[in-house]
Amino acid sequence: MSSDQPKKEISAIKGTHDILPEEARLWQLAEARAREIFELYGYRELRAPVIEPTELFEKGTGASSDIVTKEMYTFVDKGGRSVTLRPEYTPSVVRAIIEHRLDLQSQPLRYYYMGPMFRYDRPQKGRYRQFHQIDIEVFGEKDPAVDAEIVEMAHRLLARLGVEDVLTLVNSVGCKKCRPAYGQELRQAALAARDKLCPDCQRKAEVNPLRIFDCKNEVCRQVASGFPLIIDFLCAECRDHFHKFREYLDLYGIEYRVEPTLVRGLDYYTKTAFEIVAEHLGAQNAICGGGRYDDMVREFGGPDLCGIGFAMGLERLLSVARIQVPKDSFVYFAYLGDQAKKESLRLARVLRSEGIECLVEFRDRGMKAHFSRANKLGADWVLIIGEDELKKGKYQLKDMVNSRQFEGSALELAGIIKGKKILEIG
Repeated sequence: MSSDQPKKEISAIKGTHDILPEEARLWQLAEARAREIFELYGYRELRAPVIEPTELFEKGTGASSDIVTKEMYTFVDKGGRSVTLRPEYTPSVVRAIIEHRLDLQSQPLRYYYMGPMFRYDRPQKGRYRQFHQIDIEVFGEKDPAVDAEIVEMAHRLLARLGVEDVLTLVNSVGCKKCRPAYGQELRQAALAARDKLCPDCQRKAEVNPLRIFDCKNEVCRQVASGFPLIIDFLCAECRDHFHKFREYLDLYGIEYRVEPTLVRGLDYYTKTAFEIVAEHLGAQNAICGGGRYDDMVREFGGPDLCGIGFAMGLERLLSVARIQVPKDSFVYFAYLGDQAKKESLRLARVLRSEGIECLVEFRDRGMKAHFSRANKLGADWVLIIGEDELKKGKYQLKDMVNSRQFEGSALELAGIIKGKKILEIG
C-alpha cells in the first residue's frame, strides 16, 4: 500500500457507543443511587460473566424467542464450544445460584446487577446492540407482597433519579396449569387471523402466539385486540395471586392500570408481569419491565425456587432522568521550575490523603498560562508554588470562585479547602 493513501478510519462498531467522561459522571451517579436504594431493601450485588455457554440462554430465554432466534451474539470459541455474549442477566444468575448452592446459605437470595448486555437488534434512538441494564431479582419468595415491593422499589429509584409522569401497567400471564388451555385458544385465533398479521407475527402464530401482543405493528396490534385474553383463563391460584398483588400496590399508594395484553417477551415468565412506562416516549416507552418466573430454577436442574425481578435499560432511563451532576471541585497546581514541580508532587500527595482532588500537569508553563489553564478547566482552587513559596515553606492558595487568596502550610491549606479554616490574606 502506498504511504500516500489515506488510512482507513477506525470507528465504533454499529450499535455501540462510547460513554465519555462527562456523560460517565451521570452514569456513575445513577448507578450509585441504584446501589443505595437496592441495599436499603436487603439486596446485594452479584457479578456474573459477560460470556456464557449458548445453551444457557437457549434453555432459559426460550429457543423460540426473538432473542435466541434473531438477536444473540453467538460464536464458536477456539475450543470448539458455542458461546454467547449475554443478552440478559437472569439465566446467568440462576446458573450461579445452582453452581454455588446459594440457596443453602443463610443470606436472602436478593441480588442486583449492573452491566452491558448484547443483542443484534436494529439500532435506534436509545437502543443499542451493546446496551446496559440495572437488574434486581429475588428468589424463594412466593408471597405477592414481594411482587408489589419490587414495583415500589422501582418507583423509589425512578423518583430519586427525577423521572416523572410514569404509568405502571400490570397483568398476570398465568402458570403451567392455566396457560396451556389459553395457549390453545390463542393459537386458534391467531391462525384464523394469520393473513392479516405481519410476517414475523405469522411465524409467532405457529410457535408462540402470546408474543404477538408484543408486536409494535399497528395492524397487528388491532388484530390482537380481538384475541382471547389470558386474564379470563387464570386458575384460582393465579387469580388469587394477582388480586393480592394489586392489594399490596394499593397499600403502597401506587397507581396502576391492568393491561390484559401485557406479556413479557421471554418464555420463562409466570403470574405477575409489569412495566413502568413513560408515555411521552412514544412506542418504545418502557423504562422498567419485570415479572415472576417460578419454574426457572427447577427447570435448570436446581432446587424448587421461585423468582421475580425487573430490569431497567440505563440508556433509556438516563434519557428521561433529571439528575444534577455536581461540579468537580479540585486544586490545580501552578508551579515554576523543577524544584517547584517536585514540591507540587509532594504537596499533591498530602492533599490527596486528605480526600482532596488535585491536578498536576507536566508541561512547562508561565504563571499566566497556568491560571489560563486553571480557568479553562474550571478549577476551584489554584495552589501556587514559586521561588518565594519554596523559601518560606508556605504556599499561596487562590480561591477561583470567590476571588480570595490564602497562605499556609499544606495541612493549613487542606483545612481551608475543606472549609475548616479561614486564613485569608490581604
